[in-house]
Amino acid sequence: MSLLIKGITIADASSEFNGKTCDVRVDKGTIAEIGANLTTQKSETVFEGNGSILSPGFFDLNCVFGDPGFETKEDIQTGTAAAAAGGFTGVAIMPNTKPVVHSKGEVAYILNRAKGNLVNVHPIGAISQNLEGKELAEMYDMKQAGAVAFAEAGKAIADDGFMSRALQYALGFDGLLFTHPENKALVGKAQVNESATTILLGMKGIPALAEEMQVARDIFLAQYHNAPIHISNISIAGSVALIKKAKKDGVKVTCDVAAHQLVFTEELLNDFDSNYKVKPPLRSKADNKALIAGLKDGTIDAISSQHRPYEIEFKNVEFEIANYGIIALQTVLPLLLRAGLDTALIVEKLAVTARKLLKLEVPQIKQGAVANFTVFNTTKEWTFNSETNQSKSANSPLFNTTLKGKVELVYNNNQYQIF
Repeated sequence: MSLLIKGITIADASSEFNGKTCDVRVDKGTIAEIGANLTTQKSETVFEGNGSILSPGFFDLNCVFGDPGFETKEDIQTGTAAAAAGGFTGVAIMPNTKPVVHSKGEVAYILNRAKGNLVNVHPIGAISQNLEGKELAEMYDMKQAGAVAFAEAGKAIADDGFMSRALQYALGFDGLLFTHPENKALVGKAQVNESATTILLGMKGIPALAEEMQVARDIFLAQYHNAPIHISNISIAGSVALIKKAKKDGVKVTCDVAAHQLVFTEELLNDFDSNYKVKPPLRSKADNKALIAGLKDGTIDAISSQHRPYEIEFKNVEFEIANYGIIALQTVLPLLLRAGLDTALIVEKLAVTARKLLKLEVPQIKQGAVANFTVFNTTKEWTFNSETNQSKSANSPLFNTTLKGKVELVYNNNQYQIF
Protein backbone atom coordinates (compact mmCIF):
# COMPACT_ATOMS: atom_id res chain seq x y z
CA MET A 1 0.00 0.00 0.00
CA SER A 2 1.88 3.01 -1.33
CA LEU A 3 0.86 6.63 -0.70
CA LEU A 4 2.43 9.73 -2.21
CA ILE A 5 1.75 13.08 -0.56
CA LYS A 6 2.58 15.91 -2.94
CA GLY A 7 3.62 19.45 -2.01
CA ILE A 8 3.30 19.17 1.77
CA THR A 9 5.02 21.41 4.34
CA ILE A 10 6.87 19.48 7.03
CA ALA A 11 6.45 20.53 10.67
CA ASP A 12 8.87 18.47 12.76
CA ALA A 13 11.63 20.26 14.66
CA SER A 14 13.76 17.09 14.66
CA SER A 15 13.60 16.66 10.88
CA GLU A 16 16.09 18.03 8.35
CA PHE A 17 13.02 18.88 6.25
CA ASN A 18 11.36 21.02 8.94
CA GLY A 19 9.68 24.04 7.35
CA LYS A 20 10.30 22.77 3.82
CA THR A 21 7.68 21.88 1.23
CA CYS A 22 8.34 18.39 -0.10
CA ASP A 23 6.80 15.24 -1.51
CA VAL A 24 6.57 12.31 0.91
CA ARG A 25 6.22 8.69 -0.19
CA VAL A 26 5.01 6.07 2.27
CA ASP A 27 5.22 2.38 1.51
CA LYS A 28 4.25 -0.56 3.74
CA GLY A 29 4.08 1.59 6.87
CA THR A 30 7.48 3.28 6.36
CA ILE A 31 8.43 6.72 5.06
CA ALA A 32 10.26 5.50 1.99
CA GLU A 33 11.28 8.80 0.40
CA ILE A 34 11.18 12.55 0.99
CA GLY A 35 12.15 14.93 -1.78
CA ALA A 36 11.08 17.37 -4.48
CA ASN A 37 8.93 16.41 -7.45
CA LEU A 38 8.82 12.68 -6.76
CA THR A 39 7.49 10.64 -9.68
CA THR A 40 4.16 8.92 -9.16
CA GLN A 41 4.45 5.14 -9.24
CA LYS A 42 1.96 2.70 -10.70
CA SER A 43 -1.05 1.93 -8.45
CA GLU A 44 0.05 4.58 -5.97
CA THR A 45 -2.53 6.73 -4.18
CA VAL A 46 -1.73 10.44 -4.51
CA PHE A 47 -2.74 13.06 -1.97
CA GLU A 48 -2.28 16.71 -2.95
CA GLY A 49 -0.91 18.86 -0.11
CA ASN A 50 -2.18 22.20 -1.40
CA GLY A 51 -0.76 24.27 1.45
CA SER A 52 -1.37 21.71 4.19
CA ILE A 53 1.08 20.64 6.91
CA LEU A 54 2.48 17.21 7.79
CA SER A 55 3.60 16.62 11.37
CA PRO A 56 4.18 13.69 13.73
CA GLY A 57 0.80 12.23 14.71
CA PHE A 58 -0.96 14.03 17.53
CA PHE A 59 -1.21 12.34 20.94
CA ASP A 60 -3.87 12.95 23.60
CA LEU A 61 -2.93 12.59 27.26
CA ASN A 62 -6.39 12.73 28.76
CA CYS A 63 -9.58 11.35 27.29
CA VAL A 64 -12.38 9.03 28.35
CA PHE A 65 -13.83 6.07 26.43
CA GLY A 66 -16.68 4.11 27.97
CA ASP A 67 -15.39 0.62 27.24
CA PRO A 68 -15.83 -1.49 29.36
CA GLY A 69 -19.20 -0.82 30.95
CA PHE A 70 -20.25 2.54 29.51
CA GLU A 71 -20.24 1.77 25.81
CA THR A 72 -23.39 3.83 25.28
CA LYS A 73 -21.25 6.94 25.87
CA GLU A 74 -18.29 5.84 23.76
CA ASP A 75 -16.65 2.57 22.84
CA ILE A 76 -13.11 2.01 21.65
CA GLN A 77 -14.18 1.93 18.00
CA THR A 78 -16.04 5.25 18.07
CA GLY A 79 -13.49 6.83 20.41
CA THR A 80 -10.60 6.01 18.12
CA ALA A 81 -12.62 7.16 15.10
CA ALA A 82 -13.14 10.55 16.78
CA ALA A 83 -9.46 10.62 17.71
CA ALA A 84 -8.34 9.94 14.15
CA ALA A 85 -10.67 12.63 12.79
CA GLY A 86 -9.05 15.04 15.25
CA GLY A 87 -5.54 14.12 14.06
CA PHE A 88 -4.64 11.86 16.98
CA THR A 89 -2.73 8.68 16.21
CA GLY A 90 -2.37 7.86 19.90
CA VAL A 91 -4.49 8.39 23.01
CA ALA A 92 -4.14 7.73 26.73
CA ILE A 93 -7.53 6.84 28.21
CA MET A 94 -8.70 7.35 31.78
CA PRO A 95 -9.67 4.43 34.05
CA ASN A 96 -13.21 5.48 35.02
CA THR A 97 -14.96 2.57 33.35
CA LYS A 98 -17.06 -0.26 34.82
CA PRO A 99 -15.18 -2.16 36.08
CA VAL A 100 -12.58 0.49 36.89
CA VAL A 101 -9.18 -0.10 35.28
CA HIS A 102 -7.48 -1.02 38.56
CA SER A 103 -5.83 -4.36 37.79
CA LYS A 104 -3.87 -5.97 34.98
CA GLY A 105 -7.00 -7.71 33.72
CA GLU A 106 -8.69 -4.48 32.68
CA VAL A 107 -5.47 -3.17 31.11
CA ALA A 108 -5.12 -6.35 29.07
CA TYR A 109 -8.78 -6.13 28.00
CA ILE A 110 -8.38 -2.59 26.63
CA LEU A 111 -5.14 -3.39 24.83
CA ASN A 112 -6.73 -6.46 23.26
CA ARG A 113 -9.86 -4.55 22.18
CA ALA A 114 -7.75 -1.82 20.56
CA LYS A 115 -5.35 -4.18 18.81
CA GLY A 116 -4.83 -3.49 15.12
CA ASN A 117 -6.40 -0.03 15.26
CA LEU A 118 -5.10 2.93 13.30
CA VAL A 119 -4.97 4.82 16.61
CA ASN A 120 -2.76 3.49 19.41
CA VAL A 121 -4.70 3.19 22.68
CA HIS A 122 -2.75 3.39 25.95
CA PRO A 123 -4.61 2.62 29.20
CA ILE A 124 -4.09 4.79 32.28
CA GLY A 125 -4.65 2.74 35.43
CA ALA A 126 -6.35 3.86 38.63
CA ILE A 127 -4.28 4.99 41.59
CA SER A 128 -6.76 3.52 44.08
CA GLN A 129 -9.09 0.56 44.09
CA ASN A 130 -12.42 1.55 42.49
CA LEU A 131 -11.23 5.18 42.44
CA GLU A 132 -12.23 5.44 46.11
CA GLY A 133 -8.96 6.89 47.42
CA LYS A 134 -8.71 4.30 50.20
CA GLU A 135 -6.52 1.40 49.05
CA LEU A 136 -3.77 1.48 46.47
CA ALA A 137 -4.58 -0.25 43.20
CA GLU A 138 -2.29 -2.84 41.62
CA MET A 139 -0.18 -0.20 39.93
CA TYR A 140 2.96 -2.30 39.49
CA ASP A 141 1.02 -5.14 37.84
CA MET A 142 -0.79 -2.67 35.60
CA LYS A 143 2.50 -1.08 34.56
CA GLN A 144 3.85 -4.50 33.63
CA ALA A 145 0.68 -5.18 31.64
CA GLY A 146 0.98 -1.95 29.65
CA ALA A 147 -0.51 0.94 31.64
CA VAL A 148 1.37 4.15 30.81
CA ALA A 149 0.41 6.18 33.89
CA PHE A 150 -2.03 6.28 36.81
CA ALA A 151 -4.86 8.68 37.66
CA GLU A 152 -8.12 9.04 39.51
CA ALA A 153 -9.91 10.19 36.33
CA GLY A 154 -10.79 13.76 37.25
CA LYS A 155 -11.15 13.05 40.95
CA ALA A 156 -8.80 14.70 43.43
CA ILE A 157 -7.11 12.63 46.15
CA ALA A 158 -8.02 14.46 49.34
CA ASP A 159 -6.00 12.34 51.78
CA ASP A 160 -2.46 13.78 51.92
CA GLY A 161 -1.06 10.61 53.47
CA PHE A 162 -2.59 8.41 50.80
CA MET A 163 -1.17 10.63 48.06
CA SER A 164 2.23 10.49 49.73
CA ARG A 165 2.17 6.68 49.87
CA ALA A 166 1.04 6.46 46.25
CA LEU A 167 3.98 8.59 45.13
CA GLN A 168 6.41 6.47 47.14
CA TYR A 169 5.00 3.26 45.72
CA ALA A 170 5.07 4.49 42.10
CA LEU A 171 8.63 5.74 42.52
CA GLY A 172 9.78 2.15 43.02
CA PHE A 173 8.86 1.11 39.48
CA ASP A 174 9.12 4.44 37.60
CA GLY A 175 5.36 5.00 37.55
CA LEU A 176 3.89 8.41 36.77
CA LEU A 177 0.86 9.72 38.69
CA PHE A 178 -1.60 12.15 37.12
CA THR A 179 -3.34 14.36 39.68
CA HIS A 180 -6.45 16.52 39.45
CA PRO A 181 -6.01 20.09 40.78
CA GLU A 182 -9.01 20.50 43.06
CA ASN A 183 -9.27 20.87 46.82
CA LYS A 184 -12.59 19.20 47.60
CA ALA A 185 -13.04 20.93 50.95
CA LEU A 186 -12.91 24.36 49.31
CA VAL A 187 -15.00 23.39 46.30
CA GLY A 188 -17.96 22.01 48.23
CA LYS A 189 -21.04 21.91 46.01
CA ALA A 190 -19.93 24.80 43.78
CA GLN A 191 -19.76 24.08 40.04
CA VAL A 192 -18.45 27.25 38.38
CA ASN A 193 -15.62 29.75 38.77
CA GLU A 194 -15.86 32.22 41.63
CA SER A 195 -16.08 35.70 40.10
CA ALA A 196 -18.31 38.73 39.72
CA THR A 197 -19.77 37.13 36.59
CA THR A 198 -20.93 33.96 38.30
CA ILE A 199 -22.17 35.84 41.37
CA LEU A 200 -24.42 37.89 39.08
CA LEU A 201 -25.70 34.62 37.63
CA GLY A 202 -26.62 33.51 41.13
CA MET A 203 -24.25 30.54 41.15
CA LYS A 204 -21.92 29.61 43.99
CA GLY A 205 -18.33 29.74 42.77
CA ILE A 206 -15.15 27.69 43.12
CA PRO A 207 -12.29 29.94 44.24
CA ALA A 208 -8.99 29.85 42.39
CA LEU A 209 -7.52 28.98 45.78
CA ALA A 210 -9.07 25.50 45.54
CA GLU A 211 -6.87 24.70 42.56
CA GLU A 212 -3.79 26.50 43.83
CA MET A 213 -3.80 24.69 47.19
CA GLN A 214 -4.04 21.28 45.54
CA VAL A 215 -1.28 22.12 43.07
CA ALA A 216 0.93 23.38 45.91
CA ARG A 217 0.32 20.23 47.95
CA ASP A 218 1.22 17.93 45.08
CA ILE A 219 4.35 19.95 44.34
CA PHE A 220 5.46 19.72 47.99
CA LEU A 221 4.89 15.94 48.06
CA ALA A 222 6.76 15.44 44.79
CA GLN A 223 9.64 17.53 46.12
CA TYR A 224 9.72 15.66 49.43
CA HIS A 225 9.85 12.24 47.76
CA ASN A 226 11.93 13.41 44.78
CA ALA A 227 9.25 11.74 42.67
CA PRO A 228 7.76 12.76 39.32
CA ILE A 229 4.19 14.03 39.25
CA HIS A 230 1.93 15.24 36.46
CA ILE A 231 -0.79 17.78 37.21
CA SER A 232 -3.51 17.41 34.61
CA ASN A 233 -5.96 20.06 33.39
CA ILE A 234 -4.70 23.18 35.14
CA SER A 235 -6.94 26.18 34.51
CA ILE A 236 -5.72 29.31 36.31
CA ALA A 237 -2.84 31.77 36.29
CA GLY A 238 -1.94 30.86 39.88
CA SER A 239 -1.24 27.25 38.91
CA VAL A 240 1.03 28.36 36.08
CA ALA A 241 3.03 30.50 38.52
CA LEU A 242 3.33 27.70 41.10
CA ILE A 243 4.46 25.13 38.54
CA LYS A 244 6.89 27.54 36.90
CA LYS A 245 8.60 28.17 40.25
CA ALA A 246 8.61 24.45 41.10
CA LYS A 247 10.33 23.61 37.82
CA LYS A 248 12.90 26.31 38.48
CA ASP A 249 13.50 24.75 41.92
CA GLY A 250 14.12 21.34 40.34
CA VAL A 251 10.88 19.63 41.29
CA LYS A 252 9.94 16.82 38.88
CA VAL A 253 6.58 18.30 37.99
CA THR A 254 4.85 18.43 34.61
CA CYS A 255 1.39 19.57 33.60
CA ASP A 256 -1.11 19.86 30.80
CA VAL A 257 -4.05 22.09 29.90
CA ALA A 258 -7.28 21.26 28.08
CA ALA A 259 -7.65 23.05 24.74
CA HIS A 260 -10.98 24.64 25.70
CA GLN A 261 -9.39 26.35 28.72
CA LEU A 262 -7.34 28.46 26.30
CA VAL A 263 -10.40 29.88 24.54
CA PHE A 264 -13.63 29.51 26.51
CA THR A 265 -14.38 31.83 29.45
CA GLU A 266 -16.97 31.99 32.22
CA GLU A 267 -18.98 34.63 30.32
CA LEU A 268 -20.24 31.79 28.12
CA LEU A 269 -22.30 30.55 31.07
CA ASN A 270 -24.75 33.46 30.78
CA ASP A 271 -27.27 31.22 28.99
CA PHE A 272 -26.67 28.30 31.40
CA ASP A 273 -25.66 26.03 28.51
CA SER A 274 -24.67 22.76 30.19
CA ASN A 275 -22.29 21.98 27.33
CA TYR A 276 -19.99 24.61 28.86
CA LYS A 277 -20.04 22.81 32.21
CA VAL A 278 -16.56 21.35 32.62
CA LYS A 279 -14.16 20.50 35.42
CA PRO A 280 -12.09 22.53 36.20
CA PRO A 281 -14.67 25.22 35.41
CA LEU A 282 -14.24 27.84 32.73
CA ARG A 283 -12.21 30.75 34.08
CA SER A 284 -11.43 34.33 33.06
CA LYS A 285 -9.78 35.90 30.00
CA ALA A 286 -6.77 36.69 32.21
CA ASP A 287 -6.44 32.98 32.98
CA ASN A 288 -6.66 32.17 29.25
CA LYS A 289 -3.75 34.54 28.61
CA ALA A 290 -1.68 33.11 31.47
CA LEU A 291 -2.20 29.56 30.22
CA ILE A 292 -1.17 30.50 26.68
CA ALA A 293 1.91 32.27 28.07
CA GLY A 294 2.68 29.13 30.08
CA LEU A 295 2.61 27.04 26.93
CA LYS A 296 4.93 29.43 25.14
CA ASP A 297 7.52 29.63 27.93
CA GLY A 298 7.55 25.86 28.54
CA THR A 299 5.83 25.82 31.93
CA ILE A 300 2.90 23.84 30.51
CA ASP A 301 4.20 20.69 28.87
CA ALA A 302 1.27 19.47 26.82
CA ILE A 303 -2.27 20.11 25.60
CA SER A 304 -5.03 17.55 26.07
CA SER A 305 -8.55 17.17 24.73
CA GLN A 306 -10.24 16.25 28.03
CA HIS A 307 -12.75 14.35 25.88
CA ARG A 308 -15.75 13.44 28.05
CA PRO A 309 -18.67 11.87 26.13
CA TYR A 310 -22.18 11.68 27.65
CA GLU A 311 -25.59 10.55 26.50
CA ILE A 312 -28.15 13.32 25.96
CA GLU A 313 -29.95 12.64 29.24
CA PHE A 314 -26.84 13.60 31.20
CA LYS A 315 -26.30 16.96 29.47
CA ASN A 316 -29.62 18.21 28.07
CA VAL A 317 -30.89 19.00 31.58
CA GLU A 318 -30.74 21.89 34.05
CA PHE A 319 -27.20 23.22 34.51
CA GLU A 320 -26.99 22.24 38.19
CA ILE A 321 -27.68 18.55 37.59
CA ALA A 322 -25.83 18.17 34.28
CA ASN A 323 -22.63 16.13 34.20
CA TYR A 324 -19.25 17.74 33.62
CA GLY A 325 -17.52 17.49 30.27
CA ILE A 326 -17.58 17.90 26.51
CA ILE A 327 -16.58 15.78 23.53
CA ALA A 328 -13.40 17.35 22.28
CA LEU A 329 -11.12 15.07 20.26
CA GLN A 330 -12.23 16.53 16.91
CA THR A 331 -12.16 20.17 18.00
CA VAL A 332 -8.71 20.51 19.60
CA LEU A 333 -6.96 21.82 16.47
CA PRO A 334 -9.57 24.53 15.70
CA LEU A 335 -9.49 25.73 19.31
CA LEU A 336 -5.70 25.95 19.36
CA LEU A 337 -5.75 27.98 16.15
CA ARG A 338 -8.47 30.21 17.63
CA ALA A 339 -6.20 30.71 20.66
CA GLY A 340 -3.51 32.05 18.33
CA LEU A 341 -0.98 29.22 18.73
CA ASP A 342 1.43 28.79 15.83
CA THR A 343 2.01 25.49 14.05
CA ALA A 344 5.36 24.75 15.71
CA LEU A 345 3.90 25.15 19.20
CA ILE A 346 0.83 23.06 18.38
CA VAL A 347 2.99 20.21 17.09
CA GLU A 348 5.34 20.41 20.07
CA LYS A 349 2.56 20.33 22.68
CA LEU A 350 0.28 17.83 20.91
CA ALA A 351 2.70 15.39 19.29
CA VAL A 352 6.11 15.59 20.94
CA THR A 353 6.07 16.48 24.65
CA ALA A 354 2.83 14.56 25.23
CA ARG A 355 4.62 11.33 24.27
CA LYS A 356 7.83 12.24 26.07
CA LEU A 357 5.92 12.59 29.34
CA LEU A 358 4.83 8.95 29.03
CA LYS A 359 8.23 7.81 27.72
CA LEU A 360 6.73 6.72 24.41
CA GLU A 361 8.60 6.88 21.12
CA VAL A 362 8.11 10.17 19.32
CA PRO A 363 7.41 9.75 15.58
CA GLN A 364 9.85 11.44 13.20
CA ILE A 365 9.42 12.67 9.68
CA LYS A 366 12.51 11.25 8.03
CA GLN A 367 13.36 8.65 5.44
CA GLY A 368 13.25 5.12 6.85
CA ALA A 369 11.13 6.07 9.87
CA VAL A 370 7.93 4.27 10.76
CA ALA A 371 5.07 6.33 9.32
CA ASN A 372 3.04 7.95 12.10
CA PHE A 373 1.84 11.38 11.04
CA THR A 374 -1.02 13.83 10.71
CA VAL A 375 -1.81 16.10 7.77
CA PHE A 376 -3.80 19.22 8.61
CA ASN A 377 -4.76 22.55 7.08
CA THR A 378 -4.85 25.65 9.28
CA THR A 379 -7.17 27.69 7.04
CA LYS A 380 -9.66 25.15 5.73
CA GLU A 381 -13.15 25.37 7.25
CA TRP A 382 -15.53 22.53 8.11
CA THR A 383 -18.79 22.08 10.00
CA PHE A 384 -18.94 20.01 13.17
CA ASN A 385 -22.32 18.31 13.04
CA SER A 386 -24.05 14.93 13.09
CA GLU A 387 -22.47 14.02 9.74
CA THR A 388 -18.86 14.83 10.68
CA ASN A 389 -19.03 13.84 14.35
CA GLN A 390 -17.43 10.43 14.89
CA SER A 391 -18.28 10.13 18.59
CA LYS A 392 -21.36 8.35 19.92
CA SER A 393 -22.11 11.46 21.96
CA ALA A 394 -22.83 15.05 20.90
CA ASN A 395 -22.20 17.08 24.07
CA SER A 396 -20.19 19.93 22.60
CA PRO A 397 -20.91 23.66 22.57
CA LEU A 398 -19.28 23.69 19.12
CA PHE A 399 -21.84 21.32 17.61
CA ASN A 400 -23.45 22.70 14.43
CA THR A 401 -20.84 25.43 14.06
CA THR A 402 -18.24 26.11 11.37
CA LEU A 403 -14.65 25.69 12.53
CA LYS A 404 -11.33 26.72 10.99
CA GLY A 405 -8.54 24.15 11.00
CA LYS A 406 -9.14 20.73 9.47
CA VAL A 407 -7.39 17.39 9.79
CA GLU A 408 -7.16 15.89 6.32
CA LEU A 409 -5.25 12.64 6.75
CA VAL A 410 -3.75 10.43 9.46
CA TYR A 411 -1.32 7.54 8.96
CA ASN A 412 -0.25 4.99 11.56
CA ASN A 413 0.23 1.23 11.90
CA ASN A 414 0.39 0.82 8.11
CA GLN A 415 -3.10 2.30 7.81
CA TYR A 416 -4.36 5.68 6.75
CA GLN A 417 -7.59 7.60 6.59
CA ILE A 418 -8.44 10.66 4.52
CA PHE A 419 -11.09 13.09 5.79
